[in-house]
Amino acid sequence: MTIALRIALALGGLLLVYMGFGFLTDPVTAGAEFGLNVEGAHGTTSIRADMTAFFGVSGACFIFGAWARRSDPLVIGSALMLVTLAARLVSLAIDGGFEGFIPPMVVEALLGIFGLIGAKVLPETR
Repeated sequence: MTIALRIALALGGLLLVYMGFGFLTDPVTAGAEFGLNVEGAHGTTSIRADMTAFFGVSGACFIFGAWARRSDPLVIGSALMLVTLAARLVSLAIDGGFEGFIPPMVVEALLGIFGLIGAKVLPETR
């Protein structure tokens, strides 16, 4: 069971790193897929820096935490995902839904929950 959890966390981390790489290399297209309109160098720089950092760091936390069986990076990655999920729920209540709003929330919930489970279970299975 711990092997499956480590694989799921690592794959989730790889997905996040991949998304971060998309923002690093093509912030305009990646931003558009997230409903963000990028205007000028300021917008491009902000999207490139902020989104690359968010996805890259959270993905690296999941990958490293799963590989090294360390709880601290898994808690950090989980916190990032669960705060994002909470903000999406607030936006859903205030702004309403849109087409395709559920899949990102499911991914964030699963990664957040799996990360917390991994933080509890993995260090004890060395």
